[in-house]
Amino acid sequence: MDWKSWFAIEWQQVVGISITAFGLYLALILFTRVMGLRSFSKLSSYDFAMTVAIGSILASTILSDNPSLSQGLVAVAVLFLIQGTISLIRRKFKPLKSIIDNQAIILMAHGEYFCDNLKEANLTKSDVQEVLRKNGLKSKSEVFAVIMETTGDMSVIKQDNTAPDWSLFDDIRDSHLLVHSSKAV
Repeated sequence: MDWKSWFAIEWQQVVGISITAFGLYLALILFTRVMGLRSFSKLSSYDFAMTVAIGSILASTILSDNPSLSQGLVAVAVLFLIQGTISLIRRKFKPLKSIIDNQAIILMAHGEYFCDNLKEANLTKSDVQEVLRKNGLKSKSEVFAVIMETTGDMSVIKQDNTAPDWSLFDDIRDSHLLVHSSKAV
């Protein structure tokens, strides 16, 4: 291996990378201002996919002369437009929201695992146990609920004396299991 060529960079490459990075950065600021803060949120799986796709386009455009800056800008703009369109559809046409979005699912309630839901989410009890430990829990009896959110994150809600506001759970599939955990295994 020729170590000298490994670290070599020509001044034209430095200028090209700098101009491309600066142009894309300004475009991201503009697109985010126009499309809103949701642009880089992780509220749904498609939001996360958008963030990954933008990162991939930026990296390939900045570090390569193909795609060009113009091609990178068009690709990023199209992704922002797609995301904006999907967000609009989700807000305006409620029946389509359920087709587009994943639905949160209960993995555990009142210290009991829901094996059917774990299976559907491709998770094991061990996966949930890891999340419980990361949240400082020492006992399953401390758990009111573990919910796999639409983003794939797991929310752990600890058991306490506060009466639940059930409206917080009405968008979760099988939310009735929080009241009656008879389907638990």
